[in-house]
Amino acid sequence: MILITGKNGQLAREFVKKLTEKNINFKALGHEELDIGNLDSVMKTVRELKPTTIINCAAYNLVDKAEEEYEIAYKTNTIGPENLAIAAREIGGFLIHYSTDYVFDGTKENGLYIENDTPSPVNEYGKTKLEGEKRIKEIGDKYLIFRVSWVYGKGKQNFMYKLTQWAEKMPFLKVVCDEFSVPTSTETIVNISLKALKEELTGLYHLVNSGYTSRFEWARLTFKLLKLNKFIRPVTSDTFKLPAKRPGFSPMSNERLSKLLNIQIPAWEDALEKFLKEEGLTL
Repeated sequence: MILITGKNGQLAREFVKKLTEKNINFKALGHEELDIGNLDSVMKTVRELKPTTIINCAAYNLVDKAEEEYEIAYKTNTIGPENLAIAAREIGGFLIHYSTDYVFDGTKENGLYIENDTPSPVNEYGKTKLEGEKRIKEIGDKYLIFRVSWVYGKGKQNFMYKLTQWAEKMPFLKVVCDEFSVPTSTETIVNISLKALKEELTGLYHLVNSGYTSRFEWARLTFKLLKLNKFIRPVTSDTFKLPAKRPGFSPMSNERLSKLLNIQIPAWEDALEKFLKEEGLTL
């Protein structure tokens, strides 16, 4: 049996869809049912359900708010994974956890970030996620930590939905052109996660779609695929004066994971087009 945390998020919803299709037994719980930051609650739930695998989709990912709500972010992103790792170890279960490209500072100049690169987060959100990784590693060896980036899936939590909302309200859009990473679909994350679990991989990997882009180019391709004729002006990130600093260039390489699983992970452009078609958004 698989236990999924953070059931209301877009990643958990994709897991629910996929596991239901595959007729795999699972239990998905939201924050109101399971506060992963509370060890007693986690232990009680895990002892009752005795899952073979825990998939942690719960996260505090409000990057700017984390600057002022550090304790809340820390409880979910650091203490939460630690608690789940402790519980998984007690019952001999396996833990899958998701981290972020924001563990890096974005200053690498000679290629994409690989798993051996030294993390150096530039914001509080990234710091809590990196510490969560460390706690899991310290507790046991039956885990998969996947660093993901610019995640999008069904629902209203993703960049494309926000773009279309902005497009309806504004005569033109301003989108940053100096932040680079890899838009990654929840479908890709779920498919690769389940394959890695089946192949009994352990350790830390970068799980992203292939290639990389800027937020500006991501927005341009989205509007092109949606056939939305709206002007998008490229601007620098300091235009918006956001509380949290972002890494300028944080795309990660999925080469290690691709080789181990002997697969080709779809390009970000192809995954985006597939997602928009399945959502019925392209003409």
